[in-house]
Formats: sequence, structure tokens, C-alpha cells
Amino acid sequence: MYVIGTAGHVDHGKSTLVEALTGINPDRLKEERERQMTIDLGFAWLTLPDGEEVGVVDVPGHQDFIENMLAGVGGIDAALLVVAADEGVMPQTREHLAILDLLQIPTGLIVLTKADLVEAEWVGLVSSEVRAAVRGTVLEDALIVPASARTGLGIAELKRHIETVLAAKSPRPDIGRPRLAVDRVFSLAGFGTVVTGTLLDGQLNVGDEVEILPGSLPARVRGLQTHKTKIETGRSSSRLAINLAGVERSQVRRGMVVALPGTLAATTLLDAQLRHLSQAAFALKHNSTIKFFAGASEVVGNVRLLDRDELAPGETGWAQLALTEPVVAVTGDHFILRRPSPSETIGGGTVANPHPGRRHRRHSAAVLVQLETQERGTPEELLLAALDRLGPVSLAEALAEAGQKRDDMEAATAELARSGALIEIDGENVVASRNAWVKFEAGLRETLATYHASHPLRSGMARVELKSRLGQKVEARRRASWTARLFNVLVAHAAATGVVEATGGLVRLAEHQVRLTPEQQQRVAALVADFERDPYNTPSAKDCDLVIGQELLAALLEQGRLVQLSADVVFLSETYAGMVQSIRQALDVKGKITVAEVRDMFKTSRKYALALMEYLDTQGITRRVGDQRVLRA
Repeated sequence: MYVIGTAGHVDHGKSTLVEALTGINPDRLKEERERQMTIDLGFAWLTLPDGEEVGVVDVPGHQDFIENMLAGVGGIDAALLVVAADEGVMPQTREHLAILDLLQIPTGLIVLTKADLVEAEWVGLVSSEVRAAVRGTVLEDALIVPASARTGLGIAELKRHIETVLAAKSPRPDIGRPRLAVDRVFSLAGFGTVVTGTLLDGQLNVGDEVEILPGSLPARVRGLQTHKTKIETGRSSSRLAINLAGVERSQVRRGMVVALPGTLAATTLLDAQLRHLSQAAFALKHNSTIKFFAGASEVVGNVRLLDRDELAPGETGWAQLALTEPVVAVTGDHFILRRPSPSETIGGGTVANPHPGRRHRRHSAAVLVQLETQERGTPEELLLAALDRLGPVSLAEALAEAGQKRDDMEAATAELARSGALIEIDGENVVASRNAWVKFEAGLRETLATYHASHPLRSGMARVELKSRLGQKVEARRRASWTARLFNVLVAHAAATGVVEATGGLVRLAEHQVRLTPEQQQRVAALVADFERDPYNTPSAKDCDLVIGQELLAALLEQGRLVQLSADVVFLSETYAGMVQSIRQALDVKGKITVAEVRDMFKTSRKYALALMEYLDTQGITRRVGDQRVLRA
């Protein structure tokens, strides 16, 4: 499916043309119809001669509403640049054309509206003027179509040309990471919150759990429509209306993004290649305040020029954009920059890295080489750069970060694996760059070494605690991907390569061993002697703590030399094993046993007998029946 959008000067007939093509008046607001001037985005759809439906976004042409226009053109596949034949090229014609060029809208047509009001010779003159205006832009070779919404002149031909242009267009790359930039939010009685936008990449289904960014608001897709028709699945490049469950209308605004949970993250700092418009009035200086437009978002920020101190009109350079509010962007996204005052479009560019993590040092050769690699790199370089940024992740997530389809990157993945630059940690499911694995392994070693230093008598660190500690080092945008499965896969790989040893719920460095000092050994020997003097009436856990200390007691329990049956009752492991054997033998003969009988059997107190039997119940050895115990089947 495709979406086309209008562009052009105010009062050149964009909305009237859309209505002639679609039969739908795109002006939704009462004020727009009264003033006969488009103020905000309008939406319609048309059916092409081959029967395919195409979404249409109509934008305002007045200079006061240029920022509304920017919210609508980011997701279009083709543009209709509208020029009135009786007026020719005007200021917003040029500004809209510059925006289309900065956004690299891949194709389009030029429509000379109101062609019925002028002579054919005048149409030729205006066509020449337009052709000169579009020279050097994405619409340089676009077909010019004279038309009249009033008489119907050229409307049928325009539909055929739209069909031809779209048929020749390459489809958007689909890397399976759906995102929809919200350009309209409203509520419907009985349905709740509804958002609209163009779905970029992937697909959404009724029932999908989603999140709304920035803010990570959880929601669920209650219903989907395209062109006012209910559907079960929304596909890439289609206009969608999404009925969201779980969020209020007041929580969502234009510029937010609907995505699958954990697949995208907001950012306030991004690396970009900037292009300063040749017609800009001033040079763009380092740290200039700008307005940033991407998708349907609009945010104020500053430009940090990385390779120079100012960017002259017509020049291109590298920069970091530091924004005052978070936005959602991915590598390769196009954006527009405007000067807040005096208000004008001054340039735009392409996002090279939406999550650089920190501010770059200016005029750094290493930084510039890295950015050039991200901009023009080979598939291998792009994938490797993505893995370096992400750390160990699923291959699907790495390809999405690199902005590539799996089929296109199979050869690159295989080559990187052969060279050793990419490590296949779990077949094709989890991978890491060599650099990222070294970084993860260093973090793993550091975390465990710190734990061993603090707890030298413990044989290892609990998996749950280790996962939590390492997760604190994971970037916020990747926390949703830091699952128990991913963590266990990484620990298993570290164990297979001899970095750690993992036993049950504990992980330790391979070289770590619990070693008691001579003084600690003497204290343990004294405690064991106390246990052996009266093995069934032993020192309490509190007494053990007083004799050998909490850390040493924990070590003996962890090593299995002691068994703790309750908060207060502790036995030597061999004593406990003998008691279990005796109880099993008694039950084999008698079938049932009481706590009092256990007390008498070992000449102990009820406290110890009761603790023992309740512990055996929890271990699945015995089962309580009234006041007696039986062997569990």
C-alpha cells in the first residue's frame, strides 16, 4: 500500500484537487471550510485505475502552518507538488519543494491546477518556470500534468500517472519493526482513544500489545481501520486508525510513536548529517537553537557541529542534535530543521545514530571516521556498528538497528562470523560483535570479582542478583530486551569459554575458590565439636552466628556441611542424613509416625522433632495426615 501527499503554496488548489481525485473533502475543521483555507492535515484516499486504494495526506500551504505541513509529509511515498497555472511558482512552492528534497521523497508529480483559467501558451510558460524551480531536486524529472478540479481536465490522466509512478517505485524496506508516527488523536464514544498515522515498516494486528513513545505507555490494539474499513492486520506503508485500549486521550499527542514493546526507544541526542539549504539567509553556527521535525514530532534543540564552527548555506556537515524533549528516530530517518526566529526552513538531513550515548568531542578524526562508516558503510560495517552499539542481542534486533532486512544481510552475517568479528552465542538467535562481547565479559568479571571480594566465603553469586547488577549497565533503550533467557544464554557462553562456572542458581568466576584462614578453620572445628557432642540437640542458628559469624555460617550452609531446618534449628549434614534414613525405616515398618515418636526416637525436644518433620514435608519426603506423617508416594 502507498500514501501520497500534497505540497504547494496556499490557495493553489491542493484540497480542491484532492476532493476531485477522491470525492472526499480533506478539510476536517469547521474553520477550514469557513475560511476556505487548509490549516491542519487532511486525509482522504483514492482508487487507482487498477483498483488499488492509495492514501492521501493533504497539507496546509500557508506559511503560518508550515509546521503542520511537516507533520504530514514524513511518511509519504510520493508527492503531488501543486502549482496554480494562473500564479506560477510562489514562496511556499519553493519552501515545500525544499522540504520534499530534504526528506528525499522518492518520487512524485507536478500538477498545474486551475489550467482552465489560462491559455495553453501560458501553461507552457508556467511549466518552464516550474521546471527551472525543481532542477537539482528529487522532482527534477517529475512529469508535469495540467489539471482543473472545476472542469475535470486532466483528473483521469493524473490518476493514471499516479498509478505509473507508484508502480515504478521500490517498496519500503520491511525489517519487521512496526512504528506509526501519530499525526492525529481523538476519542470516539464507546471506543475510547483513536490515533492515526502512516505505518512505517512491519505490521500491526488487532490484539497486539504496544507501547507509546516517548513515555513507554503500555496499550493494546483494540481495533484497526484503513480508509474507514475495519481490518485485522495493518501493513507497512498504509494509513491506519488505531483504537487503543489502556490509554486516555489526554496521554497521547501528535508526534508520539506507536511500536511493539521494547523495539524502539526515545532519545534526546542523535548523530546526523546536516544539509544547510543554499537559500538560507544565514550560516548555521555551532550550538544554534533550532526546531527539529521528524515523523510527526516537533522539538526544540541545539545543533552541535562536529567538523566545523559554522555551516554555510549549501554546505553539508556532521553534527549532534541535542534536543530539549525526547523523540523517536531510527538510523536513516530524514528530518527537517527550522530556525525559530526569524521563522524559516534552514535545512535537514539524515539520522546516522539515534543513540550515540554521549556527546562527541568536536573536531575528532576518530568520531568523523565512525560517522562516515555509519553513513556509507558496507553491509558488514553497518551490522558490526549496530552490534557494537547494542552489545549482545538477538540477530533480529541487530538487523533492525542496522536498518537492514535479514535476507539482505545473510552474506554479511556469514562473513563477519567467518572473520571472527561476529560471535554466534546461541546459533543465529543471539549474536555479539567481538568488541561487544569483550565489553560484556569485562563487566561480568568485574561484577563477580567485586562480589567475591565482598563475600569471599560464598561459592558464587545468585543468578538473579547477577542479572540485576549487569542489567543496571544496560542502556535504558535496551532494558526490555534484557530478558532472563538472554542473560542465561550469555552466562552459558561465558561458562563454555571458561570465564565462569555456573551451578544451579549460583555463578562464580572460574578461578574463585572458598578458602578458610587457619583462624576460621579453628572456629569451624570448635562448632562442629559442639554439634557432635549432642548431635540431636544442637546449637541454634543464633548461637552458630555468635561462634563463627554470619558469613562463615552461610558458607557452611552453602557447602552443605550444615543443614538449616528452620530459623533456629541447624544439624550437621551427616546427622540430618542419618535421621532421614531412620525415619524412612520406621515408616516402612509402621506406616505412620508422630512428632512425639520422632522426639523419643532421637532423645531430643519437641522443637527439634517438629522442625525436622516440617522440613521433611517441604522436601517432599513425608506428608502430614492429621497429627501423623506418612511417606510421600
